[in-house]
Amino acid sequence: MSIKFLAEDDRPREKFLLKGRSSLSDSELLAIIMGSGNRDETAVELARRILASVNNNWNQLSLLSVKDLMKFKGVGEVKAISIATALEIGRRRAGQEVPEKAVISSSRTAYEIFRNHLSDLRTEEFWAIFLNRSNKVIHFTQLTQGGINQSIVDVRVLFKTALDHFSTGIIIAHNHPSGSLQPSREDIEITKKIKIAGETLNIQLLDHLIITQNSYFSFSDDGLL
Repeated sequence: MSIKFLAEDDRPREKFLLKGRSSLSDSELLAIIMGSGNRDETAVELARRILASVNNNWNQLSLLSVKDLMKFKGVGEVKAISIATALEIGRRRAGQEVPEKAVISSSRTAYEIFRNHLSDLRTEEFWAIFLNRSNKVIHFTQLTQGGINQSIVDVRVLFKTALDHFSTGIIIAHNHPSGSLQPSREDIEITKKIKIAGETLNIQLLDHLIITQNSYFSFSDDGLL
């Protein structure tokens, strides 16, 4: 009996998608790794039996070799290697420090992130930094590429990206290949449009930078936000 024949609430993959990974039991997590059970047991039942053999302790399970795992009916070499690999990934993750996210404290620190991507281009590009409530960078991406004089951003795409990453703040930037730091009428209009849209979604536009080869202009520092 494969997972697809179980009641929906008992299907680990579906439950993962509907309720999130934290809703899964240990046996359901292991069942996803294995993918299937045997003729007599579902993947969840097999996983439950394997875990019971090590007192439901992941550390004890990690001590089992591939040959040890293959002693369970329904666990071949491929499943055993998948289990051992998942446990090794967990071991390595536990030994690593969580990388510190960059914090944006001023227009200058934002400029330092943007400059490597925008300062030397011959055509305009539009980029955005997405921040959490602590002003830590959670995502950084290019949104558009344009011509020599203009790069228009789709506000819907900008805020969809922000929502996808649970961002509460945005800093946008584009370059002026001409070298001029003066914001154009279109720059001012799109800034206002993004600011208003952000207020509706409770996502704050913190700054808009214009980048040239050697310098930058900040809408926030210049009182235009």
